[in-house]
Amino acid sequence: MSNQGEILRYIDSIARDKEIDKEALIVAVEQAVAAALSKKYGIDDLEIRLDRDSGNWECNYEIDMEQQGRILAQSVKQAIITRVREAERDNVYGEYEQKIGEIVSGTVQRFEGDTVIVNLGRNIEGILPRAEKVRTESYNVGERIRAMILEVKKVGPRVKVILSRAHKDLVRALFELEVPEIADGTIQVRRIEREPGYRTKLAVDSADTKVDCVGACVGVRGNRIKSIIDELNGERIDIIRWNDDSQTLIQNALKPAEIAHIELDPQARKALVLVAEDQQSLAIGRKGQNVRLASKLTGWDIDIMTRAELERTVEAEDKAGTDAEGGGTASETTGTDAPDHAAQPAPTEASAPEAQGNSD
Repeated sequence: MSNQGEILRYIDSIARDKEIDKEALIVAVEQAVAAALSKKYGIDDLEIRLDRDSGNWECNYEIDMEQQGRILAQSVKQAIITRVREAERDNVYGEYEQKIGEIVSGTVQRFEGDTVIVNLGRNIEGILPRAEKVRTESYNVGERIRAMILEVKKVGPRVKVILSRAHKDLVRALFELEVPEIADGTIQVRRIEREPGYRTKLAVDSADTKVDCVGACVGVRGNRIKSIIDELNGERIDIIRWNDDSQTLIQNALKPAEIAHIELDPQARKALVLVAEDQQSLAIGRKGQNVRLASKLTGWDIDIMTRAELERTVEAEDKAGTDAEGGGTASETTGTDAPDHAAQPAPTEASAPEAQGNSD
C-alpha cells in the first residue's frame, strides 16, 4: 500500500461497501498514521494529512512516507477495521433505536442462564432477559418468536437490543399490526393494562363516530383478536369502550360482569361497586385479575360487594360505633339506637330500582 493513490482507492472501496462516510474514514486513517509516526520518531506535534485528490501525504516534518511501508500499512489497516466496526455499530444502533416499541421476529439461538438470545439476522442478537419473559411461556432453540424492542444501547463495539414479551405495549403493537384503524389513527388505544400470560384489558376510542372501535378490534368473526390471542399463547384480552364518565368506564372495565350500582368517592378515588351474588366471582375474576386490572385501567380503587355484604358491613360499623360510645346500659343503648338501625336498611333497599335503572 505504498503507492500513494492506492490508499485513496482502498478507502473509497471500503466506504462504498460498508456504507460509511468516506471523509470520516480518511480522518480516522490520518489520526492512526500520525499516532504511529509520532511514536516512532518521538514527535509530539506531528501533523499529517492525506490529500483527497492525489492521495499524497502532507506532513509538517520531513518524513519519507515511501519508507514507512510496514508501519503505514498496519496503521491504515487497523484504523479502517476500527472505524468500520464503529460505523456498523452506529448504523445498527440508529436502525434499531427507531424501532423501539415495534415488533421484530427472530430465532432462539441459545440460552445464557435465564436470558434468551435471539438471532435477529445480519449477525444482530436480541436479548430477552428474565424480567421480560412471560412465566407461562417456554422457548426452544431454533424456535421463531416475535418480541417488542424495549431498549437499544451501545456496549463497547456491539449493540444490545433488549426485547420484551411481557411489556403491555407488546399488545398495543400487535393491535397496530392487525387493526388498520389503529395504525391510521381512526381508533385510539386510550389505556392498556396487562398481567402477562393471563389477561389484558384494552380501552379504545374512535375519532369517527361511524366506526365501532370495539367491533373493529375484534374483527369479523373475531379473526383480528384471535390472531393476537394466538400470538400471546391464549392470553385473555378484554376490549373496553373508553368513556370520560367514570361510572360508565368502571362499568365497562368490569365486563363481562353485570353491575347493579356504583358509588364513587372522588376525593379518595374509591369506587364501591354492587353486584348480584351470581355476578360477584365474575366481577372479581380469577385470583382477582378482573377487578385488579379494572382498577389500574380506570384509576379508581374498586371494591366489589353484594348488597347483603354491604348491609352486614354497615351494621358492623354501626355496632362498633355504638360500642365505642359507651356510657349506658345495653338496654338503654339499644333503645337509643333502635330507630337508626331500623332506618338504615331502608335507603339501601330503596336504591335498588335506581341502581337497576343505571345499569340498563
